[in-house]
Amino acid sequence: MAIIQCENAGFAYDGRTVLEGVNFSLNAGDYLCVVGENGSGKSTLIKGLLGLKKPDRGTVRFGDGLKSTEIGYLPQQTQLQRDFPASVGEVVLSGCLNSLGGRFRYNREDRERARKNMERMGIEDLEKTSYHALSGGQQQRVLLARALCATKKLLLLDEPVTGLDPVAAGEMYNLIKLVNLCDDITVIMVSHDIHAAVRYATHILHLGQKQLFFGTAAEYKESDAARRFLGGNRI
Repeated sequence: MAIIQCENAGFAYDGRTVLEGVNFSLNAGDYLCVVGENGSGKSTLIKGLLGLKKPDRGTVRFGDGLKSTEIGYLPQQTQLQRDFPASVGEVVLSGCLNSLGGRFRYNREDRERARKNMERMGIEDLEKTSYHALSGGQQQRVLLARALCATKKLLLLDEPVTGLDPVAAGEMYNLIKLVNLCDDITVIMVSHDIHAAVRYATHILHLGQKQLFFGTAAEYKESDAARRFLGGNRI
């Protein structure tokens, strides 16, 4: 069963269509990279997948018991967020907020989940460190650990390597792929890095205010959409 499925989904603001004709489905363990130029509809699609923007046509459906509140989300950071005055442990633990239900406090299970995810990201020794004192790469690891505390099924990542140096970016891509492979977590990543997209993802969704391509990474490398996007160059 598909974990997420879009059927002819379209989105509009104030009656003006900004994205239309989106058709794709993903199964558990798939890794989708969403590419396209600025203004192509990538941010709008993210809002649709998170349940923050309802399609004005078509449908966005979740399967496998997934709810929109159970998606692990790593957004693009603002400078204000980078300077957030909290410890690493507090930031990671906040990923458990949606699972509190009627509780008012984190329990032992929540704290154990946060600890394990810090270990997976190699940041357990930074637990008491102030978040704003970290490097960009360390901050992204913290946010990925936080997103993992929110889900066991689906990660949605918005430009997760923006602003990182090549070494930190490569480490981040490898961590995401390990989570995808080892935990069978479905990944949807928005990226401008087309070369990383076809290297790490299993599927590519190319948007241009409508769906220009959806298929496997291997198929995308041979597609007209890829060649136009790269100015006629091959990947």
